[in-house]
Amino acid sequence: MERAQFDDDVVIVAAYRTALCKAKRGGFKDTLPDDLLAAVLKGLIEKTKLDPSEVGDIVVGSVLAPGSQRVTECRMAAFYAGFPETVPIRTVNRQCSSGLQAVSDVAVYIKAGVYDIGIAAGLESMSNDLINMSEQKVNPKVGSFPQARDCLLPMGITSENVAERYGVTRQEQDQAAVESHKRAAAATASGKFKDEIIPVSTKIVDPSSGEEKAITISEDDGIRPNTSITDLAKLKPAFKKDGTSTAGNSSQMTDGAGAVLLMKRSVAVQKGLPIMGVFRSFAVVGCDPAVMGIGPAVAIPAAVKAAGLKVQDIDLFEINEAFGSQYVYCCKKLELDPKIVNVNGGAIALGHPLGCTGARCVATLLNEMKRRGSDCRFGVISMCIGNGMGAAAVFERGDYVDGPPNA
Repeated sequence: MERAQFDDDVVIVAAYRTALCKAKRGGFKDTLPDDLLAAVLKGLIEKTKLDPSEVGDIVVGSVLAPGSQRVTECRMAAFYAGFPETVPIRTVNRQCSSGLQAVSDVAVYIKAGVYDIGIAAGLESMSNDLINMSEQKVNPKVGSFPQARDCLLPMGITSENVAERYGVTRQEQDQAAVESHKRAAAATASGKFKDEIIPVSTKIVDPSSGEEKAITISEDDGIRPNTSITDLAKLKPAFKKDGTSTAGNSSQMTDGAGAVLLMKRSVAVQKGLPIMGVFRSFAVVGCDPAVMGIGPAVAIPAAVKAAGLKVQDIDLFEINEAFGSQYVYCCKKLELDPKIVNVNGGAIALGHPLGCTGARCVATLLNEMKRRGSDCRFGVISMCIGNGMGAAAVFERGDYVDGPPNA
């Protein structure tokens, strides 16, 4: 492989996130979205000692807030974090993959030579912004287009559809939830997440007295270490009377933010920054909106193929646990070894702050790949996407110097 081509790799030199907190009830329930994003942007700059004026663009994945409102909040957050007026910012919304889409967008712009350094971020404050389908005007034409109509299905119903269509049992979903909490609790207890979490100083308001209290949030607060099959079995179906998806085996509504610093390898080397990982490929693939949760099962093979690899070549996976049904199905469909998927828990335990999840997964994946050493060369991040899609990206360890596998 030619040295110039190798130097042109797009690499990740830092990836951080806030803690993830339960919407409406957790540590960030009284924290504004711009403050969440500002905290992680500022932490990223402070930890890398990068001159913020060198950043070519900041791309923020975000889902629920109105677009013009959210981009204004993101611009404000950049100023809070110390970025000069010359650094631009924009948002991107591809539903639950928005954070990962932001990473891909920045990587592609760097590869195209638009700029050499960029930040991909993700933000969601589900305490402040919630989906309100009741106010949406629906085109009567959807009645003639079944798949267009299915784009309007509540996500929980699509989960039930996956369970029914592909034979995923309630026990399988509950077992996935138990494993998620167990692994997340173990990761927290061993201090693994300290490598990726930026502590956030904020306030919390007592709902009964209205008293404000200053706090610093540095741990995820949705993890339930003692979750058991017995306890989960007592929960009623959340979306359908005779269904199998419950509040216990579905992802939590969550507040959080994440940020990923990308640049050309040659620039990272010049600055003496550690190379956590190399961005190798990204793919988005459509699927039936009625079973949108199967998205990772179609996106992962596409992303892996684009990287010149096979699914069996991947050493570690982060697959978003939107619902236990779709997570179980995708792992079974791709015949993945459970020992290398969501090894530190997933969204059932940690939560799923929609636009943030992709960025959060980059921090979790690359830090775990580093801990596992040279035997862990390739990692994949993937998630399903509302309206019927899946997204996936392939990353390579940063300390491999023999070039990509398909060179």
